[in-house]
Amino acid sequence: MAKLLKQPLKLALVQLAAGADKSANLSHARGKVLEAASNGAKLVVLPECFNSPYGVKYFAKYAETLLPSPPTKEQSPSFHALSDMAKEAKAYLVGGSIPEYSEETKKYYNTNLTFGPDGKLLATHRKVHLFDIDIPGKITFRESEVLSPGNKVTIVDLPEYGKVGIAICYDVRFPELAMIAARKGAFLLLYPGAFNMTTGKLHWELQARARAMDNQVYVGLCSPARDMKAEYNAWGHSMVVDPNAGIMAELEDKEDTVYAELNNEKIEETRKGIPIYTQRRWDVYPDVSEGKVKFEE
Repeated sequence: MAKLLKQPLKLALVQLAAGADKSANLSHARGKVLEAASNGAKLVVLPECFNSPYGVKYFAKYAETLLPSPPTKEQSPSFHALSDMAKEAKAYLVGGSIPEYSEETKKYYNTNLTFGPDGKLLATHRKVHLFDIDIPGKITFRESEVLSPGNKVTIVDLPEYGKVGIAICYDVRFPELAMIAARKGAFLLLYPGAFNMTTGKLHWELQARARAMDNQVYVGLCSPARDMKAEYNAWGHSMVVDPNAGIMAELEDKEDTVYAELNNEKIEETRKGIPIYTQRRWDVYPDVSEGKVKFEE
């Protein structure tokens, strides 16, 4: 079996504290990304909405124009900040997400930008599944009041390492995205996400371990740090889960960075012990990765 992960990789998830000042958020993120790289991380992940507060009323205010790409620094200071961070760190950077405004569609999106060590954009992922929930007495939240969904599966090829599936927060609840990425050869699934105090307690760890167990790949969930003074309180607990659904490393709720060493041997060991990849019954049910999958917007 060809190696999914070509060589060992040190992963860092930055559980960042963000405030109302976008410039300060970008500067703070830079410091944390460079710190992670100085500690040996070759793949660094930032959380959902790392450049702004998270909330429906903030999306339009903080939105940046990304297309046509590359945008100008005036159109998207976050794009250029992320590009510079990746280049300075000499690391792959999954830039959490930022609010995006499209001049063409006149719509807003929750968008991830992933950059290579040379500072070049490798992939863009617009959140496919919008966070619209209503748990009586707990929380009501509707991203669709402002945001529109993206329309594709995102898989990024890191030439020295292998393929990584990228999605955002609520996307983790939909196993189809994860299964498609895994069936297409991803060794790692990454989800920048801002679960709240209700859904975080219920499902954050469960979702991370379930996606790892279903697909026998590594999973990383990267949350903002919790700020109880903010209107939206993130769960925190950024974590890395191994292909056997074991938690490798997990943070509490405060700002910090979690690291994990990933290797191909763990993937092979897991799949050899519980060989679901050779036991699936495509004669009984369809392979979702071979259906009408969209890889372009």
